[in-house]
Amino acid sequence: MIEDKNQARTSLSELGEFGLINHLTKNFKIQHKSTIKGVGDDAAVIAIKDKQVLVTTDLLVEGVHFDLSYMPLKHLGYKAVVVNLSDVYAMNGEASQITVSIAVSNRFPLEAIEELYEGIYTACQTYNIDLVGGDTTSSVTGLLISITAIGEVKKEQVVYRNTAKPNDLLVVTGDLGAAYLGLQVLEREKKVFEVNPNSQPDLSEYSYLIERQLKPEARKDIVKLLKDLDVKPTAMIDISDGLSSEILHICTQSKVGCNLYEEKIPLDPQVISACEEFDLNSTTIALSGGEDYELLFTISQEDFPKIKGNPHLTVIGHITDESIGANLVTRAGQQIKLTAQGWNAIK
Repeated sequence: MIEDKNQARTSLSELGEFGLINHLTKNFKIQHKSTIKGVGDDAAVIAIKDKQVLVTTDLLVEGVHFDLSYMPLKHLGYKAVVVNLSDVYAMNGEASQITVSIAVSNRFPLEAIEELYEGIYTACQTYNIDLVGGDTTSSVTGLLISITAIGEVKKEQVVYRNTAKPNDLLVVTGDLGAAYLGLQVLEREKKVFEVNPNSQPDLSEYSYLIERQLKPEARKDIVKLLKDLDVKPTAMIDISDGLSSEILHICTQSKVGCNLYEEKIPLDPQVISACEEFDLNSTTIALSGGEDYELLFTISQEDFPKIKGNPHLTVIGHITDESIGANLVTRAGQQIKLTAQGWNAIK
């Protein structure tokens, strides 16, 4: 999928590093007043008044975080930006700038890198982000992408993951498990293709699952929604490693326990049907799947009337005293200790 034999191939060496940077970034326009200087100098210059600066970085490595046999480069560029922006929104902030660094092997022609940057450009346009710097170098192991996102938030509005309190409500956005199942569908079709390269898979019934895997969206809209509702979460985190892992992060750092109710976990109908097809437990997938990039947060009970009935938000449990621990309450009413089985980047 990363190369079309009929396309022209331009070697990256023909442009050189600086020529490549100029070529890839020429269409990126500055959109924020806070961006004083973007690409083209020794460092970017950003001016932020009366606010706290948020900085987050993610590294994506070919063969570890993505598989180019089914991940289009344009989607990869888009996703690489989105996963960083999600961390900024999880702090209740507004993302404004990114830097992009890539390491590429000589098997990638200029046209492939252009496709990657098309995705990065689309994400910047969608989320109103300025590209202000980065680096390019060669690689002997494939493609590596490191993106740093920069954001801002008023001091009184920043939300950490260590400030949840007993009796707070546990709330999640959207639905869970779809991205993991999208990955399972793609992996299955990859194996079929390896056996029969002429096979043409019909993935129409899995469209939602595949979109959640290949082109996730960061929940910028939720930050605005909560502001409009006059609700400030007491703690917040984005769901990149699975619901159980993120709940345990909040519980551990806030020194609290929680009760998560299985029957309240939001699942899309495609997730339920795909779990039946793959013979998987839908609750397990929601708890441990990861890459949903939804927001998980806690609110005080006084704010519940403000979010009640909102289609984007689901109350899935409540915070308890630390001595009770973090538990899943099953549909049968049984309490099971929550464990983290999500993504392990070191494994």
